[in-house]
Amino acid sequence: AGAAASGGMMSGLMGSMASGMAAGVGMSVANRAVDAVMGPRQTEVVHRHEGAPAAAAPKCQLQQDHLTQCMQSSSDSSACQFYLDALKSCQQQA
Repeated sequence: AGAAASGGMMSGLMGSMASGMAAGVGMSVANRAVDAVMGPRQTEVVHRHEGAPAAAAPKCQLQQDHLTQCMQSSSDSSACQFYLDALKSCQQQA
């Protein structure tokens, strides 16, 4: 009866798995929210020559980075509303 009451190692493992899955789902939702605002993200490989001048950062990249960082660090998406508004404002000016 004592082993059943304590739950043992398996209950701790299952709790950790459930917590990990919840965090994964949260990240997935955050990434979908960013994609909904910004459109699908694409990776582009750019080959530069030694003497070539550095390319300028894309417009609104800073706002997008702040929003992405907020969405990844906060489980409450409404906490990132300020960054979303700043990004939308930047996109309208562009």
